[in-house]
Parts: sequence; structure tokens; C-alpha cells
Amino acid sequence: MKAERPLGDQGKLDWDVNTDHRAQIWSVFPHHDDATLLTTLLRFTSPRWYLTVPTPLIRSRFSAHTQLDLTTHCNSSCFHRGEQEVQKEELTEKLAFETLYSDGSRTLTTVDVEGDEEFEGDAGATRRKPRVKSRHKRVRRQIYGADGRFNIQGDNFLLDYPFSTAVRISTGCTGVLVSQQHVLTAAHCVHDGKDYVKGARRLRVGFLIPPSFNGTKADLTSAKKPLVRWVRVKRTRVPKGWIQGPQDISMDFDYALLELRWPHRRPFMRLSVAPSLDDLAGKRIHFSGFDSDRSGELVYRFCPVEEESSDLIYQHCDARPGASGSGVYGRVWDNSLERWERKVIGIFSGHQWLEIDGENRDYNVAVRITPLKFAQICYWVHGNRLDCVQD
Repeated sequence: MKAERPLGDQGKLDWDVNTDHRAQIWSVFPHHDDATLLTTLLRFTSPRWYLTVPTPLIRSRFSAHTQLDLTTHCNSSCFHRGEQEVQKEELTEKLAFETLYSDGSRTLTTVDVEGDEEFEGDAGATRRKPRVKSRHKRVRRQIYGADGRFNIQGDNFLLDYPFSTAVRISTGCTGVLVSQQHVLTAAHCVHDGKDYVKGARRLRVGFLIPPSFNGTKADLTSAKKPLVRWVRVKRTRVPKGWIQGPQDISMDFDYALLELRWPHRRPFMRLSVAPSLDDLAGKRIHFSGFDSDRSGELVYRFCPVEEESSDLIYQHCDARPGASGSGVYGRVWDNSLERWERKVIGIFSGHQWLEIDGENRDYNVAVRITPLKFAQICYWVHGNRLDCVQD
């Protein structure tokens, strides 16, 4: 292993990309989980990387208001050039992230790339690329035709996979369990692009408890709504692509990972790079969330994918505010198991207006998990490379 402290006070370390001695790294970084994550990130690719020690930031003011109904108006800049090569400046920007701790402190972790090499983008992530123009604000329409949502009720369903993976976020959104201690949700549920929302100061995750598990008689459970058991969040990670001011917000980076203070015992859903539409079983997506117009109820829906860009999934799944942050899943072929498996391939974000081929269209939108996002989120969860191999 090679570790050289730099000259001056730039706070950078030069690591051999083949290193696997985490113990020595832990003694250098103030937050050892970040160090482990970045060490394995080095081994993800061949060029030499320069890691910056997580930089302490001033404490958040928690001044932002939670916006459950996110709507954007997209122009061509909203679409990443998936077919083109990614410059190292872009890669550096995408790999950076901010960490908020339960005591209110926060850090920024960046990754710098050395050399003149260019790097391939999220190959395979882009399929069809709609031509878009900016539009004036219109009336939002999140229910398309007849309402196709279903309330999930009863012990056998609420605690049954995959519905059991849906959890509530105390700011009013939804999340999905992606490990025994991590929840994936939308970034706008905790941060408005400029500051953390007020509710992020004491962020909690809610697990549904069916009425019969609270001593309610079985014949009365159908009239009762499930209770919620709240668990505190230990750490929140948000990509820097989202933290750049409201005027520059793009749905492309509307995702965040919450680490619970204690592990849970419920099933969780594995992550996957979003496949092309042709490789998605039935060309359909599914998600369950806590829509605001059905208070206290878990709501499930499914629908076909209408359009896709390098970073977004466009669809007409009926949804209302509160469903933001839901784990969007589909049936993806698992090579190791040799069967179709439900896996999280995106995060429901909100609503977007587009103009495609001269026609005005409105969609509900999910952030798709690209190879780069898969690597980033998976390292946030596991902190090692072996657990982050895409099947």
C-alpha cells in the first residue's frame, strides 16, 4: 500500500489503486465509513485518483421548506450525454457527495481524477432521447384518466414483500429499504438544493405496523389504519449534483440515502442498474408510496414506461404528493440466480413537462439508476467492492 501525505495543507492523499488495507485508512479519515467507501471506489476503475479528506462544512440552518410536489420544465440541458464520453471534470462533480450527521454536522467528500484520460459515460443507460424545449408553467396532472392506484391493506399484504419494503419519511415522503440499515428516497424530501429542510434536523423513518400487531381484535382490523413505528436517521447522504441551488436543480440527481440508527428486520429490495426498456419484463414499472390524498394508507401502482432518457424514466403511473422517494422497481433478469427478480431501478421524483417532436407532453418522472449512480449508492450502503458487483 502506498499513502503519501501531500505538501502543504490541501488535505489530499495519493493511494495505490490496488490497496485493500482499510485499517490504515481509518486512522487517516475522521469518518471511517467515508474512507472505506472511497478506498473501494479507487478500485472501481484504473486511473489514479486523488481523494480529498472529507471537508467539514458549517452546520445547516435547516431553513428550507419541504416540497412534496416537485415539478420541473425541461430543456435539452436536462439530458446527460449518455452516448458520449464523460470528461474527468464531470466525473469528479458526479462522484462528490455531502453527508449530514445526526448531530447537525456535515462534510463534503470529493474525488479528483489525475491524467488526461476520458472516461466512458453510463454506457447502455441511454436508449431513446426525447428532444425537449423549455415550457411555461402548466397545471400539474399526476392522475391520468381513471385512478389506477390500489390501497394495500391487511397483515398479509402490508408485511408481505415487496410492499413491506416501503417506509415513510418524517418530512412527508416515501422511501424504500435497500439494506438492513439503509433507505433510499428522493433528495428533495430532505434538501431543496440550497439547504436542508426543517424536518431533516431530526429525520426519522416510519415502519408500518398492522392493527392486529397492536392488540386490535382481528374482526376490527379492516376498519383500522396501520400504526407507524419511527426510527431515527443516523446519517444522510446527498449527491453534490443536487446541491447546487434551486435555479440549477435537475431531477437527474434527485436521490438520497438515509442510514438508520438501528438495523431493521424486514425484507429489503436489492438495487440494479436500470435496464433498457426492451430488457425490462413487461416494459412495466411498479412502486408503492404514501400518497397525501390517502392519509395513512400504503398505495400501490404499476404502469408501462413511456419514454426514457439517460437519467430519467418517463411514465404515467398515477401518483400524488407524498409518493416522492418511492422505490421504482421492475423485474430484472438476475444472472446469478438465473431468474427474474424484483429490483429497485429508480426513485420516483415528481412531474415534468416536455416537448417531444413538437408535441407538448407531461409525465410523472423517476430518476433511473445508472451504472455511476449504482456504484455511488452501493458504496454508500456497503463500503466495499465485492458487494457492489452488478449482476
